[in-house]
Amino acid sequence: MKLYDSGVYLVNGKEIMTDAAEVQQKTGKAVTKEQAAENTIAYGILKKHNTSGNMDKLQVKFDKLTSHDITFVGIIQTARASGLERFPMPYVLTNCHNSLCAVGGTINEDDHMFGLTCAKKYGGVYVPPHQAVIHQFAREMLAESGAMILGSDSHTRYGALGTMAVGEGGPELVKQLLNKTYDIDMPGVVGVYLTGTPQKGVGPQDVALAIIGEVFDKGYVKNKVMEFVGPGVSNLSVDFRIGVDVMTTETTCLSSIWRTDEKVQDFYAIHGRPQAYKELNPGDVAYYDGMIEIDLSQIRPMIAMPFHPSNTYTIEELNANLMDILDDCEKRAEVSFDGAVKLDLKSKVRNGKLYVDQGIIAGCAGGGFENICDAADILKGASIGPDEFTLSVYPASTPIYMELVKNGAVASLMETGAIVKTAFCGPCFGAGDTPANNAFSIRHSTRNFPNREGSKVQKGQVASVALMDARSIAATAANKGYLTAATDLDVNYTKPKYFFDKKIYENRVFDSKGVADPGVEIQFGPNIKDWPAMSALPEHMVLKVVSEIHDPVTTTDELIPSGETSSFRSNPLGLAEFALSRKDPLYVGRAKEIQKAEKAVEGGECPVEAVPELQAVIDTIKTVYPDFGEKARKEKGYAGFGSTIFAVKPGDGSAREQAASCQKVLGGWANIANEYATKRYRSNLINWGMLPFIIGKGDLPFENLDYLFIPEIRKAVEDKQSEIQAYAVKDGALKPFSLHMDALTDDEREIILKGCLINYYRG
Repeated sequence: MKLYDSGVYLVNGKEIMTDAAEVQQKTGKAVTKEQAAENTIAYGILKKHNTSGNMDKLQVKFDKLTSHDITFVGIIQTARASGLERFPMPYVLTNCHNSLCAVGGTINEDDHMFGLTCAKKYGGVYVPPHQAVIHQFAREMLAESGAMILGSDSHTRYGALGTMAVGEGGPELVKQLLNKTYDIDMPGVVGVYLTGTPQKGVGPQDVALAIIGEVFDKGYVKNKVMEFVGPGVSNLSVDFRIGVDVMTTETTCLSSIWRTDEKVQDFYAIHGRPQAYKELNPGDVAYYDGMIEIDLSQIRPMIAMPFHPSNTYTIEELNANLMDILDDCEKRAEVSFDGAVKLDLKSKVRNGKLYVDQGIIAGCAGGGFENICDAADILKGASIGPDEFTLSVYPASTPIYMELVKNGAVASLMETGAIVKTAFCGPCFGAGDTPANNAFSIRHSTRNFPNREGSKVQKGQVASVALMDARSIAATAANKGYLTAATDLDVNYTKPKYFFDKKIYENRVFDSKGVADPGVEIQFGPNIKDWPAMSALPEHMVLKVVSEIHDPVTTTDELIPSGETSSFRSNPLGLAEFALSRKDPLYVGRAKEIQKAEKAVEGGECPVEAVPELQAVIDTIKTVYPDFGEKARKEKGYAGFGSTIFAVKPGDGSAREQAASCQKVLGGWANIANEYATKRYRSNLINWGMLPFIIGKGDLPFENLDYLFIPEIRKAVEDKQSEIQAYAVKDGALKPFSLHMDALTDDEREIILKGCLINYYRG
């Protein structure tokens, strides 16, 4: 794999050139970077969907929206509070995240009924539990070549089908529901030039993990569009392309797009939508801001060890350096868990081989037809054994499941001792198949963050997940739990043809065909609560640092855990009780304590009476701002009191807005970071009225539990200031330091000033 250190030209889709003069010599035409950049597939699709008239500052209108049952209640509640009357575009509500987890009594089905009645009232599509995971339904029924889809899940990626798809926090979908736009600067476009053909036994997850391992730490594609081109694309089946594409999220790219061909055309025809196909290719000379060149024949079976998809090795490399790599993983765990629990992977080594406790093939990444058919071929006639090792397989949709039943793959799998379950995302986010304490699981799913598999550090539990391709998971299962690469086995892959049965969805999915019925009453369960009132940005701000995190990356799973906590997803204050619970269990109590001061101000009472330690803070501020104490007590909107966290690089992972909204409803006014891992997390902060501050790397001018004073913050936002004067209130003095804030759009600035997106639309 080669990463180019500068932009490149792609000529006729086949030749990579770094110099414009070389391009002119080849084509006989002079071309500039700017002109050639307009010939990428991504540029053409973005231009078609941009409403601003300025391709540097995009205002995008999407064609379709999709959400699942962790996010759609909050999105629709926010949109309702902001004036929603009907869905202005197709909006699909799937129920694939909370369909098996029984925690919370009636909560899950209450949310499903909320979704069904909203689909009827506002004119949407409702996919019942177990029918399909969100992204498989979108591939089968929504994607169109040249279209754009916005989803409230980070793995919203349909580029292999010619659809540019973006995963964002819920507020960005609210904007689309209210006929507003998705506002971003024109993203960079990085080409991924594929050649060769994968070896027998190498699958899409192997290719994806190889890419992630190469680019993540470098930030090579961060917030950019990955465009897959080159002759190697045609050597991959569409299922294979989809399996690579969905994992591009883990590179931190913004979106993805692939050139399309007759195989994609066949995909649409099989699914009864031939009109959705359009051939997409870059122009004769296209300029890319970077290029990843991959010879598919050189990719080997891969494994991403705990606790990140970028912690990659070939399986061969892992087996050759087993104890050293396991020791490194254990040391990473010690840092990540702050010594609260001890991960013991080296005890998994038996007779020099790594023994695995659990295998799972599931969800939008692993649950595809070809993955499961190949796994069944590998396991045919084998046994997974009667020991600790278990294997669970989750087809990504009921149509896939049905075809696997018809062609015998399900029988082959179940005969081995594997269990084949319904379409469900649980194993991906800790709501299903949680391993035993200290167990080691291998999964063809999307993520392996700390505790993502469902263990609870605060209860002394720890387990770990490594990501692998379905084929090598099946090979490991055939070897009764001992880690094995699929390329080590001689297998006859039968490659059965796929037949899609549309009657399954016709019989069960509610599709309004875009017709709203205002007379339908929304069904609310007792756990579905409205958002609490949120104040506008004050003139001056006093923040208490209530958590300080120095991990290289802080994931959204650490900011708000997934798994059973998501049972409270429709209750903002209930869910907020779990914020940072696995990373910093004291966070919630500290945030709520300083929030008392803000609530006192909002109620016309004295903040010092609510939080007595503020007296010394205010006295110190008065040494420079003599009127601060009196005005803070008497003038509403003059001073705000709340919390902030510091994290080195927060926001990797899920698009779930709750990572920000939970901080907000606990009184959070800001985050302070060296950088933000993803554009979507920064957007979530902004849409919830929180300030996305940046501070330079190095020693901090404050520490946990310190108070910070940020004077004239409202004026700084209004005046579009990028450098913000702040003070640490320490030792009876104001100690100055600077915070930075990257550019905000006019709408983003107004959202922060109003206090949140709901206030912005109400205004």
